[in-house]
Amino acid sequence: MKNDAPTEKPVTEDASVGRVLYSAEVRENAGKFTLVINDHQRGNVEVRVVPKRAVQKLPFYLSMLSDKLR
Repeated sequence: MKNDAPTEKPVTEDASVGRVLYSAEVRENAGKFTLVINDHQRGNVEVRVVPKRAVQKLPFYLSMLSDKLR
């Protein structure tokens, strides 16, 4: 799959939030969803096609993760 992720900026540190190690985003294009995971430490980007149902479940999974971390 072609990597359409924008070129990443260098990792910077901000005292209020710290250094970004990983980031992820879900993109939609013409009804297809992709998950883009950035490993800012190593400069790697992984792109995976994900089903719409998985995208719809993300708020549920994020809520579960948040509850576990309390």
